[in-house]
Amino acid sequence: MPHFICTTCGTQYPDSARPLADCVICAEERQYVGWEGQQWTTMEALRAGHQNQFLPEGGGLTGIGTSPTFAIGQRALHVRAASGGLLWDCVSLVNDASVRAIEKLGGVRAIAVSHPHYYSSVVEWSRALGGVPVFIHADDAPWVVRQDPAIVFWSGDTRVLADDLTLIRCGGHFAGSTVLHWTDGADGLGALLTGDTVMVGQDRRTVSFMYSFPNYIPLGPTAVRRIAAALGPFEYEEIYGGWFRQNIRVAAKQAFDYSVRRYLLAISDRPQS
Repeated sequence: MPHFICTTCGTQYPDSARPLADCVICAEERQYVGWEGQQWTTMEALRAGHQNQFLPEGGGLTGIGTSPTFAIGQRALHVRAASGGLLWDCVSLVNDASVRAIEKLGGVRAIAVSHPHYYSSVVEWSRALGGVPVFIHADDAPWVVRQDPAIVFWSGDTRVLADDLTLIRCGGHFAGSTVLHWTDGADGLGALLTGDTVMVGQDRRTVSFMYSFPNYIPLGPTAVRRIAAALGPFEYEEIYGGWFRQNIRVAAKQAFDYSVRRYLLAISDRPQS
């Protein structure tokens, strides 16, 4: 039986003879059901009409995105860390060419996913890459629709994956929304991989924060201050968002701090000049 994939968010469900009436992730207020109603596809259909692109995003980072664009359109990142390769976030399409490309980059020892909108086909990826563990924060466990022994639910505010890789729970977008800190990124100055937990703006000089991006629901000040406090102890020169080239490559920590102040002012009742 096929594992049906929601065409709006890209999430792959357990095998079934027929798809569910609704995608639970899209039916929730942070996402949306496609304007044509709930629609589904399969991995076989994706493989027939799409391919994955592998493009350099920064030092030691390769972006993986699907073309033509599918679902939300995010790209994953392969991290060539000294401790071993890591796949950060996910896309729905898994095929032999992509697996070979990742192996050519050095393979992966684990997968980590920032939040439920990027779970996509993470179990399929794990199996294709040798059953590597998939790290997901336990606060977001209810949103994992396809269970698998490879999934590691971690708890607390940080999880050290290796000396150079640390997962940081920021919350905000989802209770378990997570970013990855790579100590050796940016030539040793540090890099943050944030998905849209910390959303890089189109200016690629600032960031912002939302509870729901498609439905324009902002985060409140308490949530934003918590994100700032969670990231405060970490040094980083670069921030890598969730889409190709939507990154801050210089002075990212200063840009983040400025963006937090700007955001809090924008949602406050204080006069703005």
